[in-house]
Amino acid sequence: MKKNFMVTALLGVVLFMAAGCGGVKRVEVDKTIDLSGRWNDTDSRLVAEEVIKDCLGRPWVNKFEEKNKREPVVIVGTVVNRSHEHINSRLFTKDLEKSLLNSGLVKFVASRQERDEVREERSSQQEGLTEKSTIKEIGHETGADFMLQGSINSVKDEIKGKYVILYQINLELISLENNEKVWIGEKEIKKSVKKSSFSL
Repeated sequence: MKKNFMVTALLGVVLFMAAGCGGVKRVEVDKTIDLSGRWNDTDSRLVAEEVIKDCLGRPWVNKFEEKNKREPVVIVGTVVNRSHEHINSRLFTKDLEKSLLNSGLVKFVASRQERDEVREERSSQQEGLTEKSTIKEIGHETGADFMLQGSINSVKDEIKGKYVILYQINLELISLENNEKVWIGEKEIKKSVKKSSFSL
């Protein structure tokens, strides 16, 4: 009995020490690492790439170019987090912006917050301290033709030691001229997570 107790105690100490021996290892930024099953950077990047590819492959792009003889100008508006967990939707909107801009199929303008800072800088150039040949005039901003808006939603189903999360991302592209929706996109991600039977 005493021997069994000693073995169990020793095993407990070894497990505790092994669990406490952490470490840091650098990994490739684009490597998929899903520790918790929650929304992560890989989900954000892959969803953005897929939905923007679908968006820009639809007829609205060619119709606009044929009518206006130029590329459409797009701005990303608000993406609302309606999921059950905290999600940095700013990271997702930046991934959307990157996919739009890097496509080469549309022009892209800064967000409202970014414009405020740029306008402040442009106004300061008008105060007589900036070399005249380098001053950027007020009133030459490019206006957006379309705004991309959307939401991140989720459903979680859980039972003893296991849960499934469904993320649904809904996006809409809206004409700023007449409020018409020219594209609606949806992407779903489903994750099955089994909780560890041993956790500290």
